[in-house]
Amino acid sequence: MTSVSGAADETGELRRPRTATAVPPGERGATNIADRVVSKVAAQAAREALGELPAGAAPPYTTVMVHHGTARIRMHLELAYPCDIGALCRAVRQQVVERVVALVDMEVSEVTVQVERLHPAQAYGAAQGRAR
Repeated sequence: MTSVSGAADETGELRRPRTATAVPPGERGATNIADRVVSKVAAQAAREALGELPAGAAPPYTTVMVHHGTARIRMHLELAYPCDIGALCRAVRQQVVERVVALVDMEVSEVTVQVERLHPAQAYGAAQGRAR
C-alpha cells in the first residue's frame, strides 16, 4: 500500500497541498504559565542551592504569584544550624532567579526567603561540652 498526499487535478497530476502561510508573531497568541509550574521550578532551584537538607527538615516550600509575566516568589526554608544564614538565603535567591528566568523565561521581581526553622547539628548541651 502506498499513501499519496495531495489531490489530483483534472489531468490526473498530483497537486502539492497548500502550505499554511506564516502567521505574524503578534497574531500567534500567548503562552500562559501557571503559578504552580513556576513554584515547582523555584522549589527545585532552592533544593539545588541548599544541597543536602538536615535530618528531619522539610523540603523548601514556595508560593508564587505571577502577574503580567512577572513572578513574585516567597520561599519557606528549614536550615541546618550553625550556618551562615545570610549567605545561604542569598544563594537561594540567586539560584531561584537564574533557574526561573532560564527555564520559564519569566522575569522575577521579588524573592522573599523566610527561614521557618533551624535544625541544630548537635544537641545544645553536647555542643557546649555539658552532660546531664
